[in-house]
Amino acid sequence: MKSRRRIHFLFLNIGHFLDHLILLIFATAAAVRLSTEWGMSYSELIPYATPGFVAFGLCAIPAGWLADRWSREGMMAVYFFGIGSSAIFCALAQSAWEIAISLTLVGIFAAIYHPVGLALVVHGRLRTGVPLAINGIFGNMGVASAALLTGYLIDASGWRLAFVLPGAAAIAVGLGYVYFLRGGGETRVEPVAAADPGTEPAHTDPRILLRIFTIVLLTTAIGGLIFQSTTFALPKIFAERLQDIAATATLVGWYSFLVFSVAAFAQLLVGYLVDHYSVRLVFAVVAALQAGFFYTMVQLSGLAALLVAILFMLVVFGQIPINDVLVGRITRSEWRARAYAIRYIVTFSVMASAVPLIAWLHAEWGFDALFQVLAVAAGCILFAVLLLPSAHGAIARR
Repeated sequence: MKSRRRIHFLFLNIGHFLDHLILLIFATAAAVRLSTEWGMSYSELIPYATPGFVAFGLCAIPAGWLADRWSREGMMAVYFFGIGSSAIFCALAQSAWEIAISLTLVGIFAAIYHPVGLALVVHGRLRTGVPLAINGIFGNMGVASAALLTGYLIDASGWRLAFVLPGAAAIAVGLGYVYFLRGGGETRVEPVAAADPGTEPAHTDPRILLRIFTIVLLTTAIGGLIFQSTTFALPKIFAERLQDIAATATLVGWYSFLVFSVAAFAQLLVGYLVDHYSVRLVFAVVAALQAGFFYTMVQLSGLAALLVAILFMLVVFGQIPINDVLVGRITRSEWRARAYAIRYIVTFSVMASAVPLIAWLHAEWGFDALFQVLAVAAGCILFAVLLLPSAHGAIARR
């Protein structure tokens, strides 16, 4: 039984990696080549990806509802086949409108993963911090690998292969997942409500639960703004502030990959800490460190900027599993996928506003203003975290 659980966990982790990888193929490198082939500027082509990212956020709610009402494992199988097929459809596109439709399909199926995959990761577990952290590392490695892998495939065989190969990989993983679920011909899909009673939240005053969930949504929204701002702007920040050690686009890309890859593993440490110590305490320390590092980054350049960038990305990535742990602890199994859907639709909705914010701040005042805004945002997270009820079972050490 334990071996099957580990294999299932591996499938979920691979799914998270593929989710972020496939979502970023168009945005990271394919659009650069397409702008040449289709005679469109980069700024003209990028908006065709917008419907896909909107679908990525909006479709999380129906995906979570279907998973809770039907089958989470079944929805994961739909995810693998759907996102893989949609990526291959992108490779067949002959015009901007055709790729926009295909990218929208990618967004629809990609939306399945977070509400459904995370509900499966925490299902039946008492300590959820480390499993969520490991799963988060796989997702962040998908982010870190997207530009490098896509760029290599484009240089090797063209932009269409950059969509086909990950799409085919997703379908192959989906076939393996279905075979695993059937277990030699006999379906082994657990009902959604089947959970260890010891892992279910105790009955609590609804007002306290509402207070916790409100704080989770608020910190999720601000955290989404911080995450999108830092991950989107980091290559440009390095291009401006690491000119002595990153004089080419390739070096900027490698330094960005290095920072993202190292920072992704912060989730493992934070996941361990929230399993053994008060979530409120861990969350407050992470938020305070974010504010401090962002403020320190103002006017920094060279190796000092690289070091501080590693530090602030460590705590930005480190925050990711904390909100997921809280959602898992305060919601019952039969509602969990929908709760994660609400959490992620808030995240992705706010993240959509980060890019124009970056453009405006950079054009008017440069990246120093961005870091000042992010320091204030992290301070708001710290204030909200201090309002969490410290004595509640979901907040105190489990």
